[in-house]
Amino acid sequence: MSKLKTFIQLLLFGIGSVVFLSACNSSTEENGTNSNNSTNERIQIVTTIAQIGEPIQLIGGERVEVQSLMGPGVDPHLYEATQGDITTLQNAEVIFYNGLHLEGNMTDIFAKLEETKTTLALGESIDESRLLEDEEGAIDPHIWFDLDIWKDALNNATEILKEYSPDDAGYFEQNKQDYFAKIDELKADASEKLSSISDEQRVLVTAHDAFGYFGRMYDIEVIGLQGLSTEDEVGLSDIQSTVDLLIEKQVPSVFVESSINQNSIKAVIEGAAKDGLKVDLGGELFSDAMGDAGTEEGTYLGMYRHNVETIYKGLSGGGN
Repeated sequence: MSKLKTFIQLLLFGIGSVVFLSACNSSTEENGTNSNNSTNERIQIVTTIAQIGEPIQLIGGERVEVQSLMGPGVDPHLYEATQGDITTLQNAEVIFYNGLHLEGNMTDIFAKLEETKTTLALGESIDESRLLEDEEGAIDPHIWFDLDIWKDALNNATEILKEYSPDDAGYFEQNKQDYFAKIDELKADASEKLSSISDEQRVLVTAHDAFGYFGRMYDIEVIGLQGLSTEDEVGLSDIQSTVDLLIEKQVPSVFVESSINQNSIKAVIEGAAKDGLKVDLGGELFSDAMGDAGTEEGTYLGMYRHNVETIYKGLSGGGN
């Protein structure tokens, strides 16, 4: 069924591309100019996840208009592009997506778009030696939780913007430097806070394995009931092995995620209780999606800061 959906999406994509390109050619002939680098129009950018879109809007400033396809509570691992999404992508001038199979159901669509659009998979612009892999060799796509890697990914995206609009290169660079200074400040604050968690309680248990880069950065062991993708199944043995680990290390809290079903984490809490260990629900973390637009958690820095504070309180025994 998924192959059939992909075929239909690509068929509609091809038809739409012909219509769109014909319209563009007609418009160019009538106006005698190409809209690239127009001083009167913002560069139209489409991203998949808001973790890319919101920082790029800040870096691009008034020279860009950014639209993200996947909003709060949306799981990119399972996301299926709609015909509306395909139209939005066709109308974009620049497309940024995470890659590394995060948006697995859109792989063929991006491959087609790259033939005619300025497109960058941020995760695939990073040196592979810096990326994490699971036991089966699958690359962890959740690179926005390593602040250093994410800076490099955003830098690569900024370079694409500079190439697309050279007249704005200095403006983009200054905005990027201002934004990176805030990331550096966040990194210092997070490192100081999380380093105070006791050694025996430095275990982060979540619904799926999205926090590997976060754990590596702050020296915290990370346990995800599901694997790197939410398509993975959670079995009774996964729940019991997690309960055993909690009992062994006397971990005070586990965490749910805003875009993931909470049932598996609740099963862990119930299992621990049956074995005599009271485990609190430490709070909700933002993993594959950010918070609502207009809130602090709807920004990349605010989402990250929320996670740091929630993990600190939960693993320090405070809970929520």
